[in-house]
Amino acid sequence: MSFKCPLCMRIFSQRFAYTQHAQKCLKNVEVEVEEDDDNNDSEKYSSEMDTRSNLSSEYENDKVEVNDDNDVQNMSFDSIGSAISEMNSSEEPEIFEEPKNLNTKTCTDFPNDAYKDLMLLVTKYKINNKGGNEIIRFFNKHSNLTESPLPKNIEQGRAFMNNMKFSNLEFSKVLITKHEDKDYFLYYQNLIQCIKNILTVPDITQNFALSYENYEYNRESIYSEQNTGKWWKTTQESLPTGSKLLSIILYSDATTTDTLGKSQLHPIYITLGNIPIWRRNKQDAKQLLGYLPILEAANKDLVRDTFHKSLRHLLEPIILLKDGIDLFINNENTWFYPRVSTIIADWPEAASFCLVYKSSNSNLPYHSCLVKRENLANIDLSVNDVILRTHDEMCKHFENDTQRSVCIESVHNFFWDLPNINIYLATVPDRMHHLDLGLFRYQIIFTCDILKSQHVNGNKLVEEVDRCLAAIPRFSGIKIFSNGLQSIARLTASEYRSLMKVMIFVIDNLYDENNNEVDNFVNNDDLTKLYEYWNEMYILSRYEEFSESDLEKFNDAIYRWARMFVKAFKFVSPSNLKLPKLHSWVYHIIDSIRSYGAINGYTTETYESLHKYFVKIPYRISNKKDVEPQLLRTIKRQAISIRMSQHSVNPTKTPRTCKFFARLFEFSLQDANTFFNEKKDSVDNKMQTGFARFISCLDSYLDLLDGFTIIDETRINIYGSVTLENGAIMRATNRYHNKVWFSDIAISMDSEESNDYISDKGLCYGQALLLAEVLTDPPLNLALIQCYRVYTWCRSHSTPI
Repeated sequence: MSFKCPLCMRIFSQRFAYTQHAQKCLKNVEVEVEEDDDNNDSEKYSSEMDTRSNLSSEYENDKVEVNDDNDVQNMSFDSIGSAISEMNSSEEPEIFEEPKNLNTKTCTDFPNDAYKDLMLLVTKYKINNKGGNEIIRFFNKHSNLTESPLPKNIEQGRAFMNNMKFSNLEFSKVLITKHEDKDYFLYYQNLIQCIKNILTVPDITQNFALSYENYEYNRESIYSEQNTGKWWKTTQESLPTGSKLLSIILYSDATTTDTLGKSQLHPIYITLGNIPIWRRNKQDAKQLLGYLPILEAANKDLVRDTFHKSLRHLLEPIILLKDGIDLFINNENTWFYPRVSTIIADWPEAASFCLVYKSSNSNLPYHSCLVKRENLANIDLSVNDVILRTHDEMCKHFENDTQRSVCIESVHNFFWDLPNINIYLATVPDRMHHLDLGLFRYQIIFTCDILKSQHVNGNKLVEEVDRCLAAIPRFSGIKIFSNGLQSIARLTASEYRSLMKVMIFVIDNLYDENNNEVDNFVNNDDLTKLYEYWNEMYILSRYEEFSESDLEKFNDAIYRWARMFVKAFKFVSPSNLKLPKLHSWVYHIIDSIRSYGAINGYTTETYESLHKYFVKIPYRISNKKDVEPQLLRTIKRQAISIRMSQHSVNPTKTPRTCKFFARLFEFSLQDANTFFNEKKDSVDNKMQTGFARFISCLDSYLDLLDGFTIIDETRINIYGSVTLENGAIMRATNRYHNKVWFSDIAISMDSEESNDYISDKGLCYGQALLLAEVLTDPPLNLALIQCYRVYTWCRSHSTPI
């Protein structure tokens, strides 16, 4: 088998070599039709940017096989392009070919419903061009229509969606810098348009904060939402009378696009602090503001300057809107002044915003204050020892060329020009990076180092920790560490939170006292207390609101843990615990709460999922060329799909109180006793108890339902698990991952039932024996519960789910 190029007549024996040659050969004969306007600083982004030659995407040939006697003289460029596309798609079937410039007319709606439904289907389920074209062919073949309502191919449909004009879905690009003959563009959406997009989300303006709220309880200030913090109060007082504050929250983080980490994108997102925390933490309350250029240069000042030039272009409307802006909120126009309140970022990103030295080995390694490196582990500093950075002081050092003395970079910080913000305080401590992925990770690593260093059989103790972690039984919401701590470097924040719940039980009574007289020995009791203090502190950090008393309690918990942390690990830490995150958490988190509200309002936990939607999935379905334009086109099509789906789909759903899984048995009511006798020897004794009590408990339950009867032929299903309305999973099965699992549960009793039980403040505890669905109209969803410490048996064993 051989492959012959129709352009230069070269013959290749391997398909791969032919494919590579044909791609280069095509480029040499293509007519370039795109001309860049270097003087145009900003242009509307649309599908016309991609004006490469219009190759066919019809995938008519499975392959191009050329023998010496084949007639290939009449093969067209289109057929070559089609074959190349097909071979690429066969090697990597998930590639989505981007539509070329098909001169599609701009519009705001699809030509017909069939066209719309097809493109919404393709977009929602991320069907590539080949799969979409097969759907079109299938429809055309069996529809018996003289004229197809569908596009000629999916590429044409994608081009149609790319050209649909919606003012709130248009992205722009601007040239930020040019380095080594390469242009670096910022792809972005207008800041005000992003804000308007957020405000159009249904229910987003409910409980929309418009003014500072001096929330007090028992004469104590309460800090919860951002508008209860001191920053809001101070900023509101600086605005003209009658105007409102529009709080802007930014989140920025560079992320890898592929599994190998060779390619990166730098998205930046926006949300509003006026939105309540519970609503703001949902994905639709955030918008992609843009993709920042990633400059690869040896001159790091040029990299930093490019970053801040991009931020200036994004946030310049805040400076230009000297008279504020009118926004339509809750059916009326409201006069707002937009201001940046907080910036949520990890440690390196915060240093980039503040333009301070990133290295933790610098003399002043923390971006919020001027604490010296040797004092990072000192938890006895006074208020006068912690000097906060301010714009005025840092700007003076910059102008006097003494920036090295305060460890700031030799680049003008754009945030010095923004009103009502101290960038060094606005980059707030992030709980996920400070605690989950930071200090708790250090605590686990240092614990393993202590076990190894202060015990002769230290490695066996680490193995014992791994064994205990692997032996923990399965439970909903807890990660099972079957390999122990061997993969600690790859653990996610969620997995670290699972470790927090169990490590105290693993460490307790793990080893004996200091029989070998080791210096700086850490007692097992102290190590156990360390994990106890950590859990107390971490639980307090997740409070939804803080009174001044709560802040004092939280501050005491932080210092109690920090003292034990320093005592236990100071001699095992390579840096003697000179950790900027430790200093930040001990000395700055309380002030952040007073300024910006509860920690839940500025943690990256709810922002990480945005990378999946705005970066990783669009990148995966692209052809990895001209990445940012392709990603923006994909995001636009996804947004159009969501918008059209909301208009065409009835949003009401039939409510379901529960959902059963893993059906184990099915029988009729009249055959129940016979069935139970047949199965009793093959099930666990708990399920045997359930079988023995099922009929009597069902009769007792039906007596409570006035006028409700069932016939003997009624079918009954027994299931292994059920997901309740609140998301909790209840199990009653003989075999779940090769183990018996009958869930222990708590039941909230009403006042009438509480007299029949010994309860714990209205809670009755028990164990699920059977999960049953009685197929009546409507069906009965029942759980057979064996209650602990029961007074009256007859009503204790059957309760509706």
